[in-house]
Amino acid sequence: MKKELVTQYIQAYNNFDVEGMLANLHDEIVFKNVSAGEVNLQLLGLSAFKAQAEQAKSFFSQREQKITSLEESADKVEVNIAYSGVLAVDLPDGPQAGERLEMEGKSIFGFRDGKIISIEDIS
Repeated sequence: MKKELVTQYIQAYNNFDVEGMLANLHDEIVFKNVSAGEVNLQLLGLSAFKAQAEQAKSFFSQREQKITSLEESADKVEVNIAYSGVLAVDLPDGPQAGERLEMEGKSIFGFRDGKIISIEDIS
């Protein structure tokens, strides 16, 4: 069950389907993005998550999270991700529109009441 929720979420992400991403999220979702050991984004609640997901759609003309491995335990699912995306906008002091980004990372999903309660993206 947990594995299916995670794969549905990632499929919706890849398809720029925000409503599909939200479908399996708990109202009290906690999202953290961790880069180089530092939390650079933390969102609390479904409305904050939705607002960020809608905004993030405009940053890429295409994007894909590909699961390279998945490990399910009693209370979480941990997936290793190969990420690729093509920027739709220029990033300040960074890559420009049209450039492809590729990276490896990990996402840890937590669960409550049959829904995803936490997502921690680590790169």
